[in-house]
Amino acid sequence: MTPATDRRVLLLAHTGRPEAHAIATAFVRTLVGHGILVRLLADEARDLGLGPECPEGIEYADGEADAGHGCELAVVIGGDGTILRAAEITHESGTPVLGVNIGHVGFLAEAEVDDVESTIEAIVQRRYTTDERFTIDVTVHHDGELVSSTFALNEASVEKAARERMLEVVLEIDGRPLSRWGCDGVVCATPTGSTAYNFSAGGPIVWPGVEALCVVPLSAHALFARPMVVAPTSVVAVEVLTRSDGAGVLWCDGRRTVDLPPGARIEVRRGATPVRLVRLHAAPFTDRLVAKFDLPVEGWRGAGERRRRNGGAGA
Repeated sequence: MTPATDRRVLLLAHTGRPEAHAIATAFVRTLVGHGILVRLLADEARDLGLGPECPEGIEYADGEADAGHGCELAVVIGGDGTILRAAEITHESGTPVLGVNIGHVGFLAEAEVDDVESTIEAIVQRRYTTDERFTIDVTVHHDGELVSSTFALNEASVEKAARERMLEVVLEIDGRPLSRWGCDGVVCATPTGSTAYNFSAGGPIVWPGVEALCVVPLSAHALFARPMVVAPTSVVAVEVLTRSDGAGVLWCDGRRTVDLPPGARIEVRRGATPVRLVRLHAAPFTDRLVAKFDLPVEGWRGAGERRRRNGGAGA
């Protein structure tokens, strides 16, 4: 059917996963059936078998640059990597991102494959909210010239380019040098990314409501090489020393790379544009940690039980 409203949803999928095909088809046909126009990237539409011969109510975007413009949200079918790709595609347009997890942990996803019907219903009825997530803007300079400028939702990591070589860097916070390390690299993570590379590298988990930056040295050969949490207004700079054994590489969200020659300077600061994630439930972040990491909580009695034991007094 031809959509009866001006509502429009962008659908992005990990087309390399067979289970994504059936889920994408269910979303497209049901949303179109409710009069919501669905936009697909042309190449993904072909991979999903949803090409031009499909019913009215589907439109096709030739490229990613403007794919999110005019869409009320982007439904993403895949794991965290696919959601990070969607955040990149929708960053300029500010389109909220709703992840349906078919990956492993899927920490950024709001729904699982078993929730497809209820998720579609929530979209149709506009029964969802959005969270604005802290991002970081990242620039690379060399010989005083701007080499690259990008952003990240999870993290920016400066890493050595060759496994057998060490990277020598100086870390600067707010215009002042902090320490020099021979290391495998340095991770600068947002609260959203604190459960990703930052977590694997030994950094702290930061609740999404906390505005801060995590800085974590990777295998640093130094006495002072502990994870740090700095203010959201801080500017973190990593300088690759000219006497470093080799070149480095900058990774942003594990997707975009920039080669870093000796002498490169990488600056990380709070992003000018947040990423908006769709929320269908009001569950606390603690519950998400327990569910995603399968944390043991047996034996917990909660505040209510403590109050009973204390004769009604507050815990």
